[in-house]
Amino acid sequence: VPTKAISIIFFISILLILLLYTDLETYDALPVEEIEISEDIQEQLPEMPTYMMHEVQDGENLSIIFEEFKVPLNTAYKIFRLDSQNLLSKIKPGDEMRFSYLEDKITSIEIMKDKINSLLININNDISIQKIEKNVELITSFKSGTIKSSFYQSALESDIPDSVIMDFAYIFGWDIDFVFDIRVGDAFYVIYDTPYSNGEKVKNGDIVIAKFINDDKTYFANRFFTRPGKKEYFDDRGDNMQKAFLRAPLDFAYISSHFNPNRMHPVLHKIRAHNGVDYAAKRGSPVRTTGDGTISYLGQRGGCGKEIIIKHSNEYSTRYCHLDKFQKNIKKGSKVEQADVIGFVGSTGLATGPHLHYEFKVGNKHTDPVKVKLPSAEPISQNLKTSFDTLVSENKLLLKEFTKPLLNLLLPVCIFIGIRFNLLYPSHANAIDSTACRL
Repeated sequence: VPTKAISIIFFISILLILLLYTDLETYDALPVEEIEISEDIQEQLPEMPTYMMHEVQDGENLSIIFEEFKVPLNTAYKIFRLDSQNLLSKIKPGDEMRFSYLEDKITSIEIMKDKINSLLININNDISIQKIEKNVELITSFKSGTIKSSFYQSALESDIPDSVIMDFAYIFGWDIDFVFDIRVGDAFYVIYDTPYSNGEKVKNGDIVIAKFINDDKTYFANRFFTRPGKKEYFDDRGDNMQKAFLRAPLDFAYISSHFNPNRMHPVLHKIRAHNGVDYAAKRGSPVRTTGDGTISYLGQRGGCGKEIIIKHSNEYSTRYCHLDKFQKNIKKGSKVEQADVIGFVGSTGLATGPHLHYEFKVGNKHTDPVKVKLPSAEPISQNLKTSFDTLVSENKLLLKEFTKPLLNLLLPVCIFIGIRFNLLYPSHANAIDSTACRL
């Protein structure tokens, strides 16, 4: 190929490349047309329901609360006028209120008295007030255990709720001192009902039947309603578990100083009669009145410090000394019922540390609160005896049914122990037959 032809082709190629580059640099893109499509939406979004919660405080009333939650005055007036049964006047501190709204318009108010009962105020064209009571289901539970150290700790380890433990100790507390009478190996059994609503526990469990084996002596307590709403506990014979007085004014306290007419006073360092019992307990522990009565003295004086004296029936009186403070709303002349909290453990007066000094008098005579025989409450009445005996039989069967799984678990162990014992000690075979598998 001639050199001249190659050169011409080369220059033509360069020229074409330059022309193409120039065209690309000066090229204007076609304009982009923006198209918008709009449509008027006629349908409005639905109004959103909302609610606000409020807990009633001390000193509040509904008028103040309604104003705070923007309840219109004319609506509030209609609500108060409609409340002919004065249901709304019974609100108290701690009640919860739920205010429901549709946007800014209030639609209902619910006043929750507890986990079961509430008042519902519907606010539509017509206002209405109605009582609401949720359905309650009773769940029956059975627990048992053996005491290893203290009753309270052993009961907790058996998964018994704290409130049921306290009730158990309260029921048997007139016959058993749960500090001094308890023995390692003592056994306890309890069946209790717990109310639930919508899967939520609404109240503490209530004991149906309880059994306690203390130092080889068996005690039973059966719940029985002597009249609607009046619950009491009786043993299998129909004798009231309750005595006219509690054995002690404190739960799970220990005696630091016994009744002693010739005791050396720890502060005065001289012989001075100790006419009561000292219970050592943490400062602030609640002190209960041991019996129904009337407060005849409440104040502070002498070595007793802050004290309360209660006059009971039949010339009985009790005295509570060295209190840190008194229960609110009690005064001289106040009526109190057994187990009411009247004060709190302290160390006022001549005291070396926090404790309660408790005295028990019959007439003008001081008696030992630990040893005195306490008068009993009324037994089951004759007109209720047949119903009560039927209940006791049913309770025994219920307890037997619940303890069957325990017996089935223990039976092989008992049989093995019995065989081994009989082989080793043939002359004592009867002893193991009668005691090895006893609950």
